[in-house]
Amino acid sequence: MIEFQHVTKSFKDNKVLSDISLTIEDGELVAIIGSSGCGKTTTLKMINRLIRPTKGKIFIDGNDIEDMNKVEMRRNIGYVIQQAGLFPHMTVRENIELIQRLEKKNDEEIRKNTDYLMDMVGLEGEEFLDRYPNDLSGGQQQRVGVARALANNPKIILMDEPFSALDPMTRVSLQDELIALHEKVDTTIVFVTHDMDEAIKIADKICIMKDGHILQYDTPEEILKNPANEFVENFVGKNRIWGSPEYIKVEDIMIENPVTCSGDLSRSRCVKRMKERHVDTLLVVDQDRKLKGMVNRKALYRAKNPLAAAETMMKTDVLTASPDDNILQLLKLIDEYDVGNIPVVDENEKVLGLITNSNLISTLSQQYLTEDEEETEGEPPEGSHAEMTEEEV
Repeated sequence: MIEFQHVTKSFKDNKVLSDISLTIEDGELVAIIGSSGCGKTTTLKMINRLIRPTKGKIFIDGNDIEDMNKVEMRRNIGYVIQQAGLFPHMTVRENIELIQRLEKKNDEEIRKNTDYLMDMVGLEGEEFLDRYPNDLSGGQQQRVGVARALANNPKIILMDEPFSALDPMTRVSLQDELIALHEKVDTTIVFVTHDMDEAIKIADKICIMKDGHILQYDTPEEILKNPANEFVENFVGKNRIWGSPEYIKVEDIMIENPVTCSGDLSRSRCVKRMKERHVDTLLVVDQDRKLKGMVNRKALYRAKNPLAAAETMMKTDVLTASPDDNILQLLKLIDEYDVGNIPVVDENEKVLGLITNSNLISTLSQQYLTEDEEETEGEPPEGSHAEMTEEEV
């Protein structure tokens, strides 16, 4: 675990960081982002004491880094920068094995580890190990830089805008590889970037900075849904969540408190309830609000007996959604099963809400509305499933 406790950094009269406190848990990939001069790279470099704080303390696993042996600490913290930072006079093999040889590890152990690391970053050892960095493309150099950072099995890797100088296709490829790599190794990664799309894609948590202050530190999902202030909202982009639809959950868009009825409610009373609440479907629940089935308008038409109970008319084979499902999973269900109403239930089948075609279309349309249009659109009536006239019932 990495902890910043009330850290301030000043260069003469210029205060770069102002009393920041931050905790990075073991195994997390944290992206630090902000505009130029916000203090993100200074924050990163303080972790391995390339820059020392003016005030405050930094701890790694509960130990004050000022009390650690600087050389030993840095050997156990991987560091990847722009342009990879490889030694040009050394081969790829020599770059990767440097720290391991300084640690006087066994030659055979080093060789096996180097082959393993090359395979991990997607480079063929026979083809690349005896080449020099200048013979490699930018993307290949960055892969070697990551392999070197992992060589001593560090608990922490610091990455300072490592992909920013690469072409878009290579950058996307390396982002994907970093995500896959992070799933394989139990390593804490602190990643500085100026690209919000990159931060959202790779990070477990994002730290947004401005003028030496932390404005918001949270998961990508929480930042997209609930920006801390107007600056964060504008920095992130008001419609950016539509670029990450996996963060839009069913519970965010469902109709809460949908119209329900008991299994013994008569046909005539079902019709009356639909008219009063302007809906075309009733969810049939037991006394604990567990879903038993659904009664729709067509079922009421087919039932001739006005005293017929809802449970005799209801459909029991009902497709349901979980509140944690995302909008992509929901759309796939709707497309695959061609349904219009999907009850939202918890693990005990208790009804929490309802998704309808109309409220789903309303949600999806929000990404195309201007602020003025949003203000004039108005909200649908609470509890509305789909409006219908009395004549329709």
